[in-house]
Amino acid sequence: MKKLILILALFLVGTAAFAQNMKTFQYAERDTLNLYLDFYTPETVHDSTICLVYVFGGGFIGGHRDGKFEKAYFKQLVDEGFQVAAIDYRLGLKGVKSFGVTNTKPLENAVNMAVEDAISAIAYLLEHDKELKINKNWIMMVGSSAGAITSLQTDYVLCNGKLNSNILPKDFHLAGVVSYAGAIFSKEGRLKYLNHNPAPTMLFHGMADRLVAYDRIEFFNIGFYGTSSLVERFETFGYPYFARRFADYGHSIALAGPVTVDDLLWFCKHYVYGKEQIQVDGTYRQIDKSKLPKNDIYSIGDLYK
Repeated sequence: MKKLILILALFLVGTAAFAQNMKTFQYAERDTLNLYLDFYTPETVHDSTICLVYVFGGGFIGGHRDGKFEKAYFKQLVDEGFQVAAIDYRLGLKGVKSFGVTNTKPLENAVNMAVEDAISAIAYLLEHDKELKINKNWIMMVGSSAGAITSLQTDYVLCNGKLNSNILPKDFHLAGVVSYAGAIFSKEGRLKYLNHNPAPTMLFHGMADRLVAYDRIEFFNIGFYGTSSLVERFETFGYPYFARRFADYGHSIALAGPVTVDDLLWFCKHYVYGKEQIQVDGTYRQIDKSKLPKNDIYSIGDLYK
């Protein structure tokens, strides 16, 4: 695989020249907080154009929908013909001092708040589909870190009819979900998709990730299920998935979007448009350990100090 950090550094060069069409809309109001989305669109939009709802990362304590990394990534996606809706969401762990396996309520609240906001953003897009030239059949979610958690959890909520999923049309399904270092939170034990199958799901994760569980964290019926655990469930029930595991990498894979666009295009061709019922699983390993990102493997305690 190409050297991840070098490519990411080069990718950020020249982002000031990003001149694609972008408009900002307020999609919701929460108490005194207004939530916005930036809608990027290519010059040419077809009936088959995919709209990617992007959710930024930041541990539910920070991050921005329009950071330098995000805007550079959006330019690449728009250049490939995607529409991109980059959304705000409430940061439910901001100011929280402590949580863990015996105190999961803060994390649960933060995830639920982000998911509720993501669903509201999707509802806004559906309500303005004609104006924005969005095809409701081709809406996907893409997220990094906390945004990946939100993206996976949103699909889980929609499949199980929870939270505010009832504000969306009953026949609405996500066309796909792309997770860069994400997981799903559950209070009912192992994951079950009750009302309908999950969307085709693309999973990227560092196998040494200590921030967002690569496998799972379980405490009685409460669990946090990452890529390895999700693959097990998808294989058990025959759900289509595409997984890329990165041996020896930690949470840096949350920023792997720009170097995996070819994978995304292949995924869309076969899973989203082609609706192929396939399962792809692969592992990348960096043989030269000196090329691994510095400070890549860190713990929850390093983030929530």
